[in-house]
Amino acid sequence: MSGQRTAFARHQRQAAGLAERRLWDRLRAGKVDGHRFRRQHPIGKYFADFACDRLRLIVEIDGGVHRRDDVVLRDHLRQVELEALGWTVLRFTNDAALTRPDRIIAAIRDHARGLDL
Repeated sequence: MSGQRTAFARHQRQAAGLAERRLWDRLRAGKVDGHRFRRQHPIGKYFADFACDRLRLIVEIDGGVHRRDDVVLRDHLRQVELEALGWTVLRFTNDAALTRPDRIIAAIRDHARGLDL
């Protein structure tokens, strides 16, 4: 990874909002059935909020700006590109990460169960 991309990923991790930090506490160090996630993981030209290489799974946590029409379109196009690279993208709101993190963990487990690992 180039120095600029590394610096960007580091900045994004340091600037993470409360919802991302709380979810990271639940995902880090293989806490979800041994699946190791990375934060601000580069995939193609994008950075995933959370990604598990083994599951080919991206978990995105979206704040209110993601409800704007232009951002919804950009998110959709990004997701299409990531899926074309063989990844599955799960999107959740900040509110879900803060108030219902168990639903996010359940969705991750459901995805993992559907794979032939």
